[in-house]
Amino acid sequence: MDGVFAQLRHRFSGMLRRPRFDLPLAGALFLLIVIGLMTQYSASDLDRDKAIAQGVRLLLGVLLMALVSRVPPSNLRNWSPWLYLGSVILLVLVAILGEGRGSHRWLDLHFVRFQPSELLKLTMPMMVAWYLNQRPLPPGWASLGVVCVLIAIPAGLIAEQPDLGTALLIVASGLFAVFLSGLAWWRIGLIIGSVVAAAPVAWHFLHEYQRNRVRMLLDPESDPLGLGWHIIQSKIAVGSGGLWGKGWHQGTQSRLEFLPEHTTDFIFSVFAEEWGLIGVLLLLALYVFIIGRGLWIAASARDTYSRLLAGSITMVFFVYVMVNGGMITGMLPVVGVPLPLISYGGTSAVSLLAGFGVLMSIHAHRKRVAG
Repeated sequence: MDGVFAQLRHRFSGMLRRPRFDLPLAGALFLLIVIGLMTQYSASDLDRDKAIAQGVRLLLGVLLMALVSRVPPSNLRNWSPWLYLGSVILLVLVAILGEGRGSHRWLDLHFVRFQPSELLKLTMPMMVAWYLNQRPLPPGWASLGVVCVLIAIPAGLIAEQPDLGTALLIVASGLFAVFLSGLAWWRIGLIIGSVVAAAPVAWHFLHEYQRNRVRMLLDPESDPLGLGWHIIQSKIAVGSGGLWGKGWHQGTQSRLEFLPEHTTDFIFSVFAEEWGLIGVLLLLALYVFIIGRGLWIAASARDTYSRLLAGSITMVFFVYVMVNGGMITGMLPVVGVPLPLISYGGTSAVSLLAGFGVLMSIHAHRKRVAG
Protein backbone atom coordinates (compact mmCIF):
# COMPACT_ATOMS: atom_id res chain seq x y z
CA MET A 1 0.00 0.00 0.00
CA ASP A 2 2.83 2.40 0.83
CA GLY A 3 4.34 1.70 -2.57
CA VAL A 4 1.06 2.63 -4.29
CA PHE A 5 0.82 5.93 -2.40
CA ALA A 6 4.46 6.70 -3.15
CA GLN A 7 3.85 6.11 -6.86
CA LEU A 8 0.78 8.36 -6.83
CA ARG A 9 2.72 11.11 -5.03
CA HIS A 10 5.51 10.83 -7.59
CA ARG A 11 3.10 11.14 -10.52
CA PHE A 12 1.19 14.04 -9.00
CA SER A 13 4.35 15.96 -8.10
CA GLY A 14 5.61 15.40 -11.64
CA MET A 15 2.40 16.91 -13.03
CA LEU A 16 2.90 20.04 -10.93
CA ARG A 17 6.58 20.69 -11.63
CA ARG A 18 5.95 23.11 -14.45
CA PRO A 19 3.17 23.62 -16.99
CA ARG A 20 3.86 22.36 -20.50
CA PHE A 21 2.80 25.56 -22.21
CA ASP A 22 3.02 25.87 -25.97
CA LEU A 23 4.39 29.42 -26.02
CA PRO A 24 2.81 30.64 -29.30
CA LEU A 25 -0.61 29.34 -28.27
CA ALA A 26 -0.24 30.54 -24.67
CA GLY A 27 0.86 34.00 -25.84
CA ALA A 28 -2.12 34.33 -28.19
CA LEU A 29 -4.52 33.22 -25.45
CA PHE A 30 -2.97 35.70 -22.99
CA LEU A 31 -3.41 38.52 -25.51
CA LEU A 32 -7.02 37.46 -26.09
CA ILE A 33 -7.68 37.44 -22.33
CA VAL A 34 -6.27 40.97 -21.98
CA ILE A 35 -8.46 42.19 -24.85
CA GLY A 36 -11.43 40.47 -23.24
CA LEU A 37 -10.89 42.13 -19.86
CA MET A 38 -10.48 45.57 -21.48
CA THR A 39 -13.64 45.08 -23.53
CA GLN A 40 -15.53 43.75 -20.53
CA TYR A 41 -14.50 46.72 -18.39
CA SER A 42 -15.70 49.12 -21.08
CA ALA A 43 -18.94 47.23 -21.84
CA SER A 44 -19.86 47.15 -18.13
CA ASP A 45 -19.45 50.95 -18.00
CA LEU A 46 -16.24 50.70 -15.97
CA ASP A 47 -17.71 48.33 -13.39
CA ARG A 48 -14.63 47.18 -11.49
CA ASP A 49 -16.43 44.45 -9.59
CA LYS A 50 -17.60 42.83 -12.82
CA ALA A 51 -14.15 43.08 -14.40
CA ILE A 52 -12.51 41.61 -11.30
CA ALA A 53 -15.04 38.77 -11.18
CA GLN A 54 -14.28 37.97 -14.82
CA GLY A 55 -10.55 38.16 -14.10
CA VAL A 56 -10.90 35.67 -11.25
CA ARG A 57 -12.79 33.25 -13.52
CA LEU A 58 -10.13 33.56 -16.21
CA LEU A 59 -7.37 33.05 -13.64
CA LEU A 60 -9.11 29.87 -12.50
CA GLY A 61 -9.26 28.77 -16.13
CA VAL A 62 -5.56 29.47 -16.66
CA LEU A 63 -4.65 27.48 -13.53
CA LEU A 64 -6.79 24.59 -14.75
CA MET A 65 -5.15 24.85 -18.17
CA ALA A 66 -1.72 24.65 -16.53
CA LEU A 67 -2.77 21.58 -14.53
CA VAL A 68 -4.37 19.78 -17.48
CA SER A 69 -1.33 20.50 -19.64
CA ARG A 70 0.68 18.27 -17.30
CA VAL A 71 -1.63 15.26 -17.72
CA PRO A 72 -0.26 12.86 -20.37
CA PRO A 73 -2.65 12.15 -23.27
CA SER A 74 -2.56 8.45 -22.34
CA ASN A 75 -4.12 9.30 -18.96
CA LEU A 76 -6.74 11.48 -20.62
CA ARG A 77 -7.59 8.59 -22.93
CA ASN A 78 -8.02 6.19 -19.99
CA TRP A 79 -10.17 8.68 -18.09
CA SER A 80 -12.41 9.60 -21.05
CA PRO A 81 -15.29 7.13 -20.44
CA TRP A 82 -15.45 8.00 -16.74
CA LEU A 83 -15.37 11.75 -17.35
CA TYR A 84 -18.10 11.38 -19.96
CA LEU A 85 -20.23 9.26 -17.62
CA GLY A 86 -19.75 11.72 -14.78
CA SER A 87 -20.81 14.61 -17.03
CA VAL A 88 -23.98 12.79 -18.09
CA ILE A 89 -24.83 12.01 -14.44
CA LEU A 90 -24.47 15.71 -13.64
CA LEU A 91 -26.89 16.51 -16.49
CA VAL A 92 -29.40 14.09 -14.98
CA LEU A 93 -28.99 15.88 -11.64
CA VAL A 94 -29.64 19.19 -13.41
CA ALA A 95 -32.90 17.77 -14.76
CA ILE A 96 -33.92 16.94 -11.19
CA LEU A 97 -32.34 19.68 -9.07
CA GLY A 98 -31.29 22.33 -11.59
CA GLU A 99 -32.07 26.01 -11.35
CA GLY A 100 -31.86 29.06 -13.57
CA ARG A 101 -33.74 31.99 -15.05
CA GLY A 102 -36.43 30.54 -17.30
CA SER A 103 -34.57 27.25 -17.62
CA HIS A 104 -32.80 24.63 -15.53
CA ARG A 105 -29.11 24.74 -16.47
CA TRP A 106 -27.21 25.24 -13.21
CA LEU A 107 -26.28 23.07 -10.26
CA ASP A 108 -25.90 24.83 -6.92
CA LEU A 109 -23.63 22.81 -4.60
CA HIS A 110 -23.65 25.67 -2.05
CA PHE A 111 -19.87 26.10 -2.24
CA VAL A 112 -19.90 26.40 -6.05
CA ARG A 113 -22.52 27.00 -8.74
CA PHE A 114 -21.76 25.78 -12.24
CA GLN A 115 -23.28 24.70 -15.55
CA PRO A 116 -22.58 20.98 -16.17
CA SER A 117 -23.41 21.23 -19.88
CA GLU A 118 -20.14 23.13 -20.37
CA LEU A 119 -18.21 20.03 -19.29
CA LEU A 120 -19.58 18.11 -22.28
CA LYS A 121 -17.82 20.48 -24.69
CA LEU A 122 -14.65 18.74 -23.52
CA THR A 123 -15.77 15.29 -22.38
CA MET A 124 -17.93 14.69 -25.48
CA PRO A 125 -15.04 14.82 -28.00
CA MET A 126 -12.88 12.92 -25.48
CA MET A 127 -15.42 10.10 -25.42
CA VAL A 128 -15.89 9.96 -29.22
CA ALA A 129 -12.11 10.05 -29.76
CA TRP A 130 -11.69 7.27 -27.19
CA TYR A 131 -14.32 5.11 -28.89
CA LEU A 132 -13.01 5.63 -32.43
CA ASN A 133 -9.40 5.15 -31.34
CA GLN A 134 -10.11 1.47 -30.64
CA ARG A 135 -11.75 0.77 -34.01
CA PRO A 136 -10.75 0.66 -37.68
CA LEU A 137 -10.87 4.03 -39.42
CA PRO A 138 -12.69 5.41 -41.22
CA PRO A 139 -15.62 4.22 -39.09
CA GLY A 140 -18.37 2.03 -40.53
CA TRP A 141 -22.11 2.44 -40.06
CA ALA A 142 -22.13 0.37 -36.86
CA SER A 143 -19.50 2.60 -35.23
CA LEU A 144 -21.33 5.69 -36.46
CA GLY A 145 -24.53 4.42 -34.88
CA VAL A 146 -22.85 4.01 -31.49
CA VAL A 147 -21.33 7.50 -31.78
CA CYS A 148 -24.76 8.94 -32.55
CA VAL A 149 -26.11 7.39 -29.35
CA LEU A 150 -23.18 8.75 -27.34
CA ILE A 151 -23.89 12.22 -28.73
CA ALA A 152 -27.67 12.06 -28.53
CA ILE A 153 -27.87 11.23 -24.78
CA PRO A 154 -26.23 14.41 -23.42
CA ALA A 155 -27.51 16.57 -26.29
CA GLY A 156 -31.08 15.52 -25.55
CA LEU A 157 -30.69 16.24 -21.84
CA ILE A 158 -29.28 19.70 -22.58
CA ALA A 159 -31.97 20.51 -25.14
CA GLU A 160 -34.60 19.72 -22.50
CA GLN A 161 -33.20 22.33 -20.08
CA PRO A 162 -33.90 24.08 -22.58
CA ASP A 163 -30.55 25.17 -24.05
CA LEU A 164 -30.63 24.45 -27.77
CA GLY A 165 -27.49 26.48 -28.53
CA THR A 166 -25.29 24.47 -26.16
CA ALA A 167 -26.93 21.21 -27.28
CA LEU A 168 -25.97 21.95 -30.89
CA LEU A 169 -22.41 22.76 -29.81
CA ILE A 170 -22.22 19.40 -28.03
CA VAL A 171 -23.44 17.66 -31.17
CA ALA A 172 -20.84 19.55 -33.23
CA SER A 173 -18.04 18.65 -30.81
CA GLY A 174 -18.78 14.96 -31.25
CA LEU A 175 -19.32 15.12 -35.01
CA PHE A 176 -16.02 16.93 -35.55
CA ALA A 177 -14.19 13.91 -34.14
CA VAL A 178 -16.12 11.71 -36.58
CA PHE A 179 -15.35 13.95 -39.58
CA LEU A 180 -11.65 14.09 -38.65
CA SER A 181 -11.49 10.30 -38.49
CA GLY A 182 -11.32 10.06 -42.28
CA LEU A 183 -15.04 9.71 -42.97
CA ALA A 184 -15.75 9.50 -46.70
CA TRP A 185 -17.17 12.65 -48.26
CA TRP A 186 -20.23 10.84 -49.57
CA ARG A 187 -21.06 9.79 -46.02
CA ILE A 188 -20.53 13.34 -44.76
CA GLY A 189 -22.84 14.57 -47.51
CA LEU A 190 -25.44 11.95 -46.59
CA ILE A 191 -25.33 12.98 -42.92
CA ILE A 192 -25.65 16.67 -43.77
CA GLY A 193 -28.48 15.92 -46.18
CA SER A 194 -30.30 13.92 -43.50
CA VAL A 195 -29.98 16.82 -41.05
CA VAL A 196 -31.35 19.28 -43.62
CA ALA A 197 -34.22 16.93 -44.46
CA ALA A 198 -35.07 16.57 -40.77
CA ALA A 199 -35.22 20.36 -40.22
CA PRO A 200 -38.98 20.69 -40.99
CA VAL A 201 -39.70 17.92 -38.49
CA ALA A 202 -37.42 19.47 -35.86
CA TRP A 203 -39.27 22.79 -36.27
CA HIS A 204 -42.36 21.31 -34.61
CA PHE A 205 -40.34 20.31 -31.53
CA LEU A 206 -38.89 23.78 -30.95
CA HIS A 207 -40.16 26.04 -28.20
CA GLU A 208 -42.03 29.11 -29.38
CA TYR A 209 -39.22 31.48 -28.36
CA GLN A 210 -36.79 29.39 -30.43
CA ARG A 211 -39.05 29.63 -33.47
CA ASN A 212 -39.29 33.38 -32.95
CA ARG A 213 -35.50 33.64 -33.09
CA VAL A 214 -35.51 32.03 -36.53
CA ARG A 215 -38.36 34.30 -37.67
CA MET A 216 -36.48 37.39 -36.49
CA LEU A 217 -33.39 36.27 -38.38
CA LEU A 218 -35.44 36.40 -41.58
CA ASP A 219 -37.26 39.66 -40.82
CA PRO A 220 -36.21 41.51 -37.63
CA GLU A 221 -37.95 44.70 -38.82
CA SER A 222 -41.33 42.97 -38.45
CA ASP A 223 -41.07 43.59 -34.69
CA PRO A 224 -38.41 46.31 -34.26
CA LEU A 225 -39.36 47.22 -30.68
CA GLY A 226 -39.86 43.64 -29.52
CA LEU A 227 -38.38 40.41 -30.73
CA GLY A 228 -36.25 42.06 -33.41
CA TRP A 229 -34.70 44.61 -31.05
CA HIS A 230 -31.56 42.59 -30.28
CA ILE A 231 -30.53 42.03 -33.88
CA ILE A 232 -31.38 45.55 -35.05
CA GLN A 233 -29.46 47.28 -32.24
CA SER A 234 -26.50 44.94 -32.69
CA LYS A 235 -26.30 45.73 -36.42
CA ILE A 236 -26.50 49.45 -35.64
CA ALA A 237 -23.62 49.11 -33.17
CA VAL A 238 -21.47 47.17 -35.64
CA GLY A 239 -22.18 49.57 -38.49
CA SER A 240 -21.65 52.75 -36.44
CA GLY A 241 -18.09 51.68 -35.63
CA GLY A 242 -17.03 52.46 -39.17
CA LEU A 243 -13.43 51.84 -40.20
CA TRP A 244 -11.54 52.90 -37.07
CA GLY A 245 -14.26 52.81 -34.38
CA LYS A 246 -15.35 55.37 -31.82
CA GLY A 247 -12.62 54.55 -29.31
CA TRP A 248 -12.45 52.61 -26.05
CA HIS A 249 -15.49 53.27 -23.84
CA GLN A 250 -16.94 55.66 -26.44
CA GLY A 251 -19.59 53.35 -27.88
CA THR A 252 -23.06 54.83 -27.51
CA GLN A 253 -25.14 51.71 -28.13
CA SER A 254 -23.93 49.99 -24.97
CA ARG A 255 -23.40 53.04 -22.75
CA LEU A 256 -26.90 54.35 -23.48
CA GLU A 257 -28.40 50.86 -22.91
CA PHE A 258 -29.71 50.43 -26.45
CA LEU A 259 -27.77 47.20 -26.92
CA PRO A 260 -29.10 44.33 -24.75
CA GLU A 261 -26.78 41.76 -23.15
CA HIS A 262 -23.80 43.95 -24.02
CA THR A 263 -21.45 42.21 -21.58
CA THR A 264 -22.38 38.68 -22.64
CA ASP A 265 -23.93 37.59 -25.95
CA PHE A 266 -23.46 40.91 -27.78
CA ILE A 267 -20.09 42.02 -26.48
CA PHE A 268 -18.66 41.54 -29.99
CA SER A 269 -20.99 44.37 -31.07
CA VAL A 270 -19.48 46.58 -28.36
CA PHE A 271 -15.98 45.74 -29.56
CA ALA A 272 -16.93 46.45 -33.19
CA GLU A 273 -18.43 49.83 -32.29
CA GLU A 274 -15.38 50.88 -30.27
CA TRP A 275 -12.62 49.59 -32.56
CA GLY A 276 -14.27 49.51 -35.99
CA LEU A 277 -13.52 47.27 -38.94
CA ILE A 278 -9.75 47.40 -38.36
CA GLY A 279 -10.10 46.24 -34.75
CA VAL A 280 -12.50 43.47 -35.75
CA LEU A 281 -10.11 42.20 -38.43
CA LEU A 282 -7.20 42.19 -35.97
CA LEU A 283 -9.29 40.31 -33.40
CA LEU A 284 -10.37 37.78 -36.03
CA ALA A 285 -6.73 37.41 -37.08
CA LEU A 286 -5.89 36.51 -33.49
CA TYR A 287 -8.68 33.94 -33.45
CA VAL A 288 -7.47 32.53 -36.78
CA PHE A 289 -3.96 32.15 -35.37
CA ILE A 290 -5.27 30.26 -32.32
CA ILE A 291 -7.41 28.00 -34.51
CA GLY A 292 -4.54 27.40 -36.93
CA ARG A 293 -2.16 26.57 -34.09
CA GLY A 294 -4.68 24.12 -32.67
CA LEU A 295 -5.11 22.38 -36.02
CA TRP A 296 -1.33 22.20 -36.43
CA ILE A 297 -1.08 20.52 -33.02
CA ALA A 298 -3.80 18.07 -34.10
CA ALA A 299 -2.02 17.29 -37.37
CA SER A 300 1.27 16.60 -35.59
CA ALA A 301 -0.26 14.52 -32.78
CA ARG A 302 1.27 11.15 -32.05
CA ASP A 303 -1.81 8.92 -32.08
CA THR A 304 -5.39 8.79 -33.34
CA TYR A 305 -6.96 9.70 -30.00
CA SER A 306 -4.82 12.82 -29.63
CA ARG A 307 -5.39 13.87 -33.23
CA LEU A 308 -9.17 13.53 -33.07
CA LEU A 309 -9.41 15.20 -29.67
CA ALA A 310 -7.15 18.16 -30.52
CA GLY A 311 -8.92 18.72 -33.83
CA SER A 312 -12.38 18.57 -32.23
CA ILE A 313 -11.51 21.02 -29.45
CA THR A 314 -10.07 23.46 -31.97
CA MET A 315 -13.09 23.23 -34.26
CA VAL A 316 -15.49 23.81 -31.35
CA PHE A 317 -13.55 27.00 -30.60
CA PHE A 318 -13.97 27.95 -34.27
CA VAL A 319 -17.73 27.36 -34.04
CA TYR A 320 -17.93 29.66 -31.01
CA VAL A 321 -16.34 32.48 -32.99
CA MET A 322 -18.32 31.82 -36.17
CA VAL A 323 -21.72 31.54 -34.47
CA ASN A 324 -21.26 34.58 -32.24
CA GLY A 325 -20.00 36.65 -35.18
CA GLY A 326 -22.92 35.53 -37.32
CA MET A 327 -25.35 36.21 -34.50
CA ILE A 328 -24.32 39.82 -33.87
CA THR A 329 -24.37 40.65 -37.59
CA GLY A 330 -27.82 39.15 -38.17
CA MET A 331 -26.55 36.26 -40.31
CA LEU A 332 -27.46 33.57 -37.75
CA PRO A 333 -30.23 33.31 -35.14
CA VAL A 334 -29.59 34.58 -31.62
CA VAL A 335 -28.66 31.39 -29.76
CA GLY A 336 -26.73 32.67 -26.75
CA VAL A 337 -23.28 31.44 -27.80
CA PRO A 338 -20.61 33.64 -26.12
CA LEU A 339 -17.59 35.12 -27.86
CA PRO A 340 -14.78 32.93 -26.47
CA LEU A 341 -12.69 34.50 -23.69
CA ILE A 342 -14.33 37.89 -24.31
CA SER A 343 -17.95 37.52 -23.14
CA TYR A 344 -18.74 37.74 -19.44
CA GLY A 345 -19.22 34.37 -17.78
CA GLY A 346 -17.23 31.76 -15.95
CA THR A 347 -18.04 28.18 -16.88
CA SER A 348 -17.60 28.64 -20.62
CA ALA A 349 -14.21 30.37 -20.26
CA VAL A 350 -12.96 27.77 -17.79
CA SER A 351 -13.99 24.85 -20.01
CA LEU A 352 -12.37 26.47 -23.06
CA LEU A 353 -9.09 27.05 -21.24
CA ALA A 354 -9.16 23.48 -19.92
CA GLY A 355 -9.53 22.37 -23.54
CA PHE A 356 -6.45 24.35 -24.51
CA GLY A 357 -4.65 22.63 -21.64
CA VAL A 358 -5.43 19.36 -23.41
CA LEU A 359 -3.96 20.77 -26.64
CA MET A 360 -0.78 21.78 -24.81
CA SER A 361 -0.50 18.34 -23.25
CA ILE A 362 -0.80 16.73 -26.69
CA HIS A 363 1.80 19.11 -28.11
CA ALA A 364 4.21 18.58 -25.21
CA HIS A 365 3.84 14.82 -25.49
CA ARG A 366 4.62 15.00 -29.19
CA LYS A 367 7.73 17.06 -28.50
CA ARG A 368 8.92 14.76 -25.73
CA VAL A 369 8.46 11.64 -27.88
CA ALA A 370 10.05 13.23 -30.92
CA GLY A 371 12.94 14.75 -29.02
